[in-house]
Amino acid sequence: MLSVSGLEVSYGGVRALRGVSVDVPGRGVVAVLGSNGAGKSTLLRAVSGTLRGIGGAIDAGTIELDGQRLNGRPPAAIVGDGVVQVPEGRRIFTRLTVDENLRIGGFSRGDRVAKARTRVRVLELFPILHDRRHEPAGLLSGGQQQMLAIGRALMASPRLLLLDEPSLGLAPQIVTYIGQVIRAINGQGTAVLLVEQNATMALQVATQAVVLTVGEVSLRGTAAELARDERIRKLYLGGAESTARVLRSLAGARAQRNRPGRWVR
Repeated sequence: MLSVSGLEVSYGGVRALRGVSVDVPGRGVVAVLGSNGAGKSTLLRAVSGTLRGIGGAIDAGTIELDGQRLNGRPPAAIVGDGVVQVPEGRRIFTRLTVDENLRIGGFSRGDRVAKARTRVRVLELFPILHDRRHEPAGLLSGGQQQMLAIGRALMASPRLLLLDEPSLGLAPQIVTYIGQVIRAINGQGTAVLLVEQNATMALQVATQAVVLTVGEVSLRGTAAELARDERIRKLYLGGAESTARVLRSLAGARAQRNRPGRWVR
C-alpha cells in the first residue's frame, strides 16, 4: 500500500531524515519507534503532505500509495486519496461540540449515507463520545480528546491512518484502550502507520516495526523480532517481563486479526 523509499527531509537546510525507507502493507500496522528528535513525526508529516506548513521540505526520495506518487500533492488531495493523520497533541476544535468535530472530519465525503454509517461506527468504538456528543470538546478529558481525534480522522474513511503519539500523556488504562481500538480499526480493513514512544503498546498492536535513530532507520523487522531484540528490550521495554507481555499480546493479536471485522469504509 504505502511505500516510502530513500526519503530525505530538511528544515531550513538542516537534515531531519536521511534515506528513510518504510513500507506499510495493506491491512498492516507498522510502528515507528525512536527517541525525541529521531524524525518520527517528520516522517508522518512527509506522508500527509503537511511538511511545508512548518518549514520542511522533501529533498529526495519517493512516497507512493498503491503506486501513485504523493510527493508534492497538497494535504487535502492526500486525504482524498485515503491517507489521514491524527497529529500529536490531538488538535481538536475545543469550542465546537464533539458532534461538530466529527462532522468536520467527514466534510470531504459527499455520500451522506456512508458518512452516517461511519459516524455510527465511530460512536460504537467510542461510546463516551456518544454520551457527550452535544458538549464542547474542550470539556473532555485528555483520553477522551484523543478518542475524538481518532474518531474525527475515521470520519474521512481512511485507507491508511497515520497516528502520531496517540498514547502521549494518557493514563495506562486509557493507553491499553487506545491500543485495542487501533487493533479493531486495523482488523476491519484500515492500515496504520503508528509513531509511538510507548514501545510496549506499539509492539503489541503492530505487525512490523522500524526504529529511527537521528533521522535514519537503525532497526527493522517484525514486531516479535524487535520485541526479542536485546537493544529494544533495554531501551524501550524495560526487561523480560514486559517483553513476555508483548509477545503474548502479539500471539493474541494474530488470532484476533483472523476474525472478520465490521468496519466498512
